[in-house]
Amino acid sequence: MVAAAAREIRDGDRVFVGMRLPLLGFAVAKETHAPSAVGIFENGVIRDWPALESIFTMSDPPNVARALSCGSLNDVMCLLQTGRVDLGFIGGAEVDRFGNLNTHWVRENGKGTRLPGSGGAADIATMAQRCIIIMNHEKRRFTSKVQFITSRGFGDGGD
Repeated sequence: MVAAAAREIRDGDRVFVGMRLPLLGFAVAKETHAPSAVGIFENGVIRDWPALESIFTMSDPPNVARALSCGSLNDVMCLLQTGRVDLGFIGGAEVDRFGNLNTHWVRENGKGTRLPGSGGAADIATMAQRCIIIMNHEKRRFTSKVQFITSRGFGDGGD
């Protein structure tokens, strides 16, 4: 999945990166074929190179150190709203065949679980020029219809 994510990043892309798998994909792309790509993080950090040390959250000191910009959530959401984000990575608990994503609520075996919610994923899904859903491949995550639409893909399909 990391290699597939890296291949989606074009040289010069402004990429809403996120954590874990997309972050690794960004690092691979920078090293292999997209040296001019720029990483954008939801907390307002903008980087032209992955952090030099491991990070566990977007705000860890290695991600802030040597960043191009350390702004705010509003700053990077403004980039989305003005069409200046080429690619965004998002993940979730469920995705259906129309690309609708659930990061809000699931019910399994009669028990409901409240999840973290959208964060910025709904914005990324609707305003980035391209959007890639990246998540663990488990059968229960790929459903014919998500239990709750947090980030809309193509709704019910149609055309």
